Order: sequence, then structure tokens, then C-alpha cells
Amino acid sequence: MKLYYMPGACSLSPHIALREAGLNFELKKVDGKTKQIDGGGDFMQINSKGYVPTLQLDNGQVLTEGPAVVQYIADLKPESGLAPKAGTAERYQLQEWLSFITSELHKAFSPLFNQSAAPEWKKGTTENLTKRLNWLDKELTGKTYLMGEHFTVADAYLFTVLSWTSHVGIDLNKWPALAAFVARVGARPKVQEALAAEGLLKKAA
Repeated sequence: MKLYYMPGACSLSPHIALREAGLNFELKKVDGKTKQIDGGGDFMQINSKGYVPTLQLDNGQVLTEGPAVVQYIADLKPESGLAPKAGTAERYQLQEWLSFITSELHKAFSPLFNQSAAPEWKKGTTENLTKRLNWLDKELTGKTYLMGEHFTVADAYLFTVLSWTSHVGIDLNKWPALAAFVARVGARPKVQEALAAEGLLKKAA
């Protein structure tokens, strides 16, 4: 398999999932502006949407959209426990979390990264995002991970999205449970591997 990614983008979520599952894969870095693949190739020929994550299977089939990609990865290695068994109530709870993260958190960051977005738009977006983070902080209080004590692909996705707060001027320390969650997930060995592979680990002074 090949995972097409941009460092620190939402593709970090399936990148973490692949490592947590212990699957073999090849990383293909994409330039977000030129849409060129590191080493050669036009990313638009792989995914005409032009954005990551994109997972190309060994048979050439291409999967896009983060929630679908991470659930596929989890199902390739069910014994990893990265997703509950299909048909169970827990599986639908996982899908509920993935839907919340992608629609209420992930998309809310888009205007904050948009340099041409009007200040009023960014202000309203930040206010709405703050409400979501207030709720999420309460939900995570007293819990290790979103689904309880077991790490799932939803945690990889939430970790990725929350890591963006430092880039848009949002102080995550306002939400103790969220800050603790990011530190907890960030310390996982496979997460460290993914961050290092994407050049995202801060070098010691």
C-alpha cells in the first residue's frame, strides 16, 4: 500500500493507524501547492480531488476521505483493536466520533488556515470551535481515550486535528483534558514514529 501525505495534515491520522496496526506501507509525500509527488509524479492522477489522505491499495484501488481510510486500515488488522467489530454498538460509537471530528472540528480549521479569510469569518469560526472544544473537554475528562481505555483510529484522528491548535493561535491548555489527551497520544511509540517520519518532532536544543 501507498499512503500519500502532506506533513502534519489530516493524513497523519491514517499514517498513525498504519503504524499502530503494524501494516506494511510506503509513504509518498505530496507538495500541497504543486500537487507533485516527492520523487516524481502528478498527484492529481492518483486522486483528482487533489488532497490527502489518499491510500492506494496493492491492486491499484484508491481510497480517500480520512474516516473511510482509517476504518479500512483498522479492518485489515482487526486484532489490533483499532476499531470495534462491525455490527456492534461500539462500532457505531466509533463512527459517531469520526463523524464529529471530521464535520465539527476538522472542517472548522479550514478558514483559520486560509490567509484570505475575512477576520469576522475567522472570529465566528473560532467561537464555534471553542464551543465544540468545551464540550469535548468535558467528554474526555476522566477518560484515557475517546472509547474508554482502548486506543482507536478515532484517537489518532482527534490527536491530529488538535495538534493544529498551536498553528492557529488557540491555546489548548485552556482545556486540561484535551491537553492531557494530546500529550498521552503523542507519547505512544507508533505515534512518535509517524511524527518522526513526517519531520514533525521538535529537535532538542
